[in-house]
Amino acid sequence: MATVVMHAVVSVDGFIADENDDVGPLFEWYFNGDLPIVGEAAEETHVPFRLGPRSHPYVTSFWGSIGATVQGRHLFDLTNGWEASPPAGDHLLVVSHRPKPEGWHPEADVPFFTDVADAVTEARARAGDRVVALCAGDVGAQALALGLVDEVAMDVVPVVFGRGKKYFGPVESQHLLEDPYVVLQGDRVLHLRYRIRASDRSSVRR
Repeated sequence: MATVVMHAVVSVDGFIADENDDVGPLFEWYFNGDLPIVGEAAEETHVPFRLGPRSHPYVTSFWGSIGATVQGRHLFDLTNGWEASPPAGDHLLVVSHRPKPEGWHPEADVPFFTDVADAVTEARARAGDRVVALCAGDVGAQALALGLVDEVAMDVVPVVFGRGKKYFGPVESQHLLEDPYVVLQGDRVLHLRYRIRASDRSSVRR
């Protein structure tokens, strides 16, 4: 069964963008090394990300494990749905209360869902035994509240925004994480990965 991993690059005070959706220096570490992120065909993915030697093995392994990505409508609009080709994985699914834009990549199998639980269920089916990457923010928070998230992955950048778009969105209740099982220092980034406590997931789902 697929593992659902909530993920984003985040500031040390918990924001994935400022109030104007500007990521500022959050993504600078993607370009401060010499090692490209490559796909199965040894081609660079989307933009020429070039990572440092400590981040590269972790990021390429994580991206390579992704089978499906779930994003919200806000991120879809900002990225134009990555032109129907997500940075990692074979499948993109979108949570939105508005329909797919008319004429947007009509050949692409990118389903839209009004319910986050339905989107995650379909993403699990499509991912098989691989990872479902769930974009952090409002949609990630909805899935977390429903007990649908298995792990939290954060690439923490040493910058303080003060305000902006929260990694955990409008979380209204406490959620317990295990100790991080990935703690990896890169160049201007700290990679962290936590499992959600099983007792927390089961109590939410009941």
